Formats: sequence, C-alpha cells, structure tokens
Amino acid sequence: MPDETHTAGPAIYAVDPWVRGKPRGRHQLLSDDERALLAKITSIVRFNKGEHIYHEGDAADAVFNIISGVVIAYRALAEGDHVTSFLYQGDLFGLSEEGYYSNAAKAATSVVAYKIPLPALRRHLDKNADLDVDFIVKLCEDLRGAQCHALLLAQKRAATKLAMFLELQEHLQLARGEPTLEIYLPMDRSSIAAYLGLTLAALSRAFRTLVSKRIIFSRDRHHIKILDRNAFNRLADARSSETY
Repeated sequence: MPDETHTAGPAIYAVDPWVRGKPRGRHQLLSDDERALLAKITSIVRFNKGEHIYHEGDAADAVFNIISGVVIAYRALAEGDHVTSFLYQGDLFGLSEEGYYSNAAKAATSVVAYKIPLPALRRHLDKNADLDVDFIVKLCEDLRGAQCHALLLAQKRAATKLAMFLELQEHLQLARGEPTLEIYLPMDRSSIAAYLGLTLAALSRAFRTLVSKRIIFSRDRHHIKILDRNAFNRLADARSSETY
C-alpha cells in the first residue's frame, strides 16, 4: 500500500558515462530541486520478499525508484523464468513497450520504492531538459549492464559464468561505496541460476568447484570471500582459457 510520507524524493544513482575526472563510483544524478519536484508526484510503496510488483504485459502506469532492497526483473519463458537483471538502491525499473510492461518484477528482499506515475513524469521530462539528461545517463548505465549480461551468457563454462557474476557483484558493491571484504548475494541461488542461464544443479557444482579449489570461501549462501585473487581474475576473464 502507498505510504503518504515523502522524504527528500527519488534518488537515481549511476556511473557518469561522459564526465572525466570524477571519483569512481555511482553518483546521485538528481539535484535537490529535481528530487523535490519528483517527490510531489510520487508515492512510497512497500513489497514483501517474493511479492510480485507487476507482471509482464500489465498496463504500464508507473516506473519505480528503489529506496531499499533488491528487485528481480525477469521474463517468464516456457522452460522457466529468465532473470534479466537485479536492481538495487537508486535504480529505476518499469521498462515498458507500447504502454505495457515488457518484463515482470518481484521483490528479492523486502523492498521500499518510490512509485512515479508515467503521465506526470512525462510532463516533467518535457519541461526540464536537465532531468531528461539525468534519465538518459541512467539508461546508458542500464545498457552497459545488459551488454555485460549478454557477454556472461555467451560463456560456455559454468565456473566462468559464476566468477563473472561474482566479479560484477563485487564491482557494484565498490561503486556503492560498500566494503568488499566479502561479496554479498541478497538473491537466492535459483534466481542466480536463472540470471546465468544455468540449471540450479549446474550452479551448485560451479560453487562447489570454486570452493574445493580454494578460489572462494562461502561463509553461507549469501556471503562469498575471494581467497585466490589471481585464479579468480583469470577465471572471470572472458578471454582466458582457464578451466576448472
């Protein structure tokens, strides 16, 4: 249910694709005035872990900006769900085509998000060129993420796919300014397998292989530590011939 209490307004984070010399990491794209402007048209919504936010083909009436939690975007296929992305604090989601959501979204954890009605958002984008550019920068980051995912899916070895995924999660933590002593995986193993294009059994074997080779250590199902950085980097390099 919507929560009528508004805070500072939506916060959209991305790595700037154009400006050189900025410190590495994701930056807040919106000015205080832009956040306040968007806050006037948003509501705050909450979703429980596992709850669907929208289904593929639903009428697209809003986009969402994550305040806290992790969201899974996916497409339902005949052979099972295909996870297209994991979305985090500061991300936008709600991709639509001809007025309908082009994928489905569900909460991987408890999620709090801003819900931004599309008609009102379009009006603001039409009037505010700077805000328009902010959204374009965010879309550029999403495109880079899709390219990385395509490269990952093209790999034949499950261990390489897993290493590339762990490396991506580590880079995301670093970009958010979070510690990287351990890699935190908030999503379940089934969702990771669906993102990597693997069966759950193949993913489990890949984890066991990297653990047995002492390349990684798994404290539990959500916390991974890299033990052998050189071997891990070779395995995560799509150009490498390293096999395990």
